[in-house]
Amino acid sequence: MKSHVLLMMGGSGTRLGADVPKQYIEIEGQPIFSYILEMYNKLSDIDKIVIVSHKMWIDFVNEWVGKVGADKVVAVTEGGETRSHSVKNGLRALKKFAEDDDCVLLHDATHPYVDVEGTKGVIEAVEKYDGATLGEHQYDTVYMIDEDGFISETVPRERIIAGASPEGFRYGMLYNIYENSTDDELAVMTSAGAIATACGIKMKVVPCNVVNLKITYKNDMAALEKMTDYYFR
Repeated sequence: MKSHVLLMMGGSGTRLGADVPKQYIEIEGQPIFSYILEMYNKLSDIDKIVIVSHKMWIDFVNEWVGKVGADKVVAVTEGGETRSHSVKNGLRALKKFAEDDDCVLLHDATHPYVDVEGTKGVIEAVEKYDGATLGEHQYDTVYMIDEDGFISETVPRERIIAGASPEGFRYGMLYNIYENSTDDELAVMTSAGAIATACGIKMKVVPCNVVNLKITYKNDMAALEKMTDYYFR
């Protein structure tokens, strides 16, 4: 079984309030996605990489693929109208390089890290269970609130996981799900993990070994700037 990466980076990043999508913002002279790309390119477990980008940024992405020497990149393909359409485009671009039993990892560039040991764990879990995701356990008390904002119940925190990147699947299984879904179905689909679970694929959770940071707001970017060495050096 070989393992491949779809680096998903087609979002607009509107909540961040930046002039460019968050995955292209530079930290220490490099766009965020290039750090993730470099790490995956170095991993011996990874065979091929497909990048899914907004069409306006494809030339920029290709430029940085060359700058960081990411020789495992076999395609930079255009994203779609929705996240699920973008995943479908990425899976199609990977088809000539992947076997049905291979592992495909989906990594959202808004998760600005590569958990090396966790990623290996996801690959191993896919080989055994067909689906897996990196996830962060919740250690604080978790509440359910009502529509007025009052606590209605306490949720057992040991059963709560915050999803992280990457998610992993058997390539053929995920490809068939997306290819056999209508455009209307794709438009309302959320994460690949949720889609796979709904289609009967069990998702094993692999504990996250890094801080599960997701870039959504300005304070998230400030945190990343302070932790760049922690994530990528």
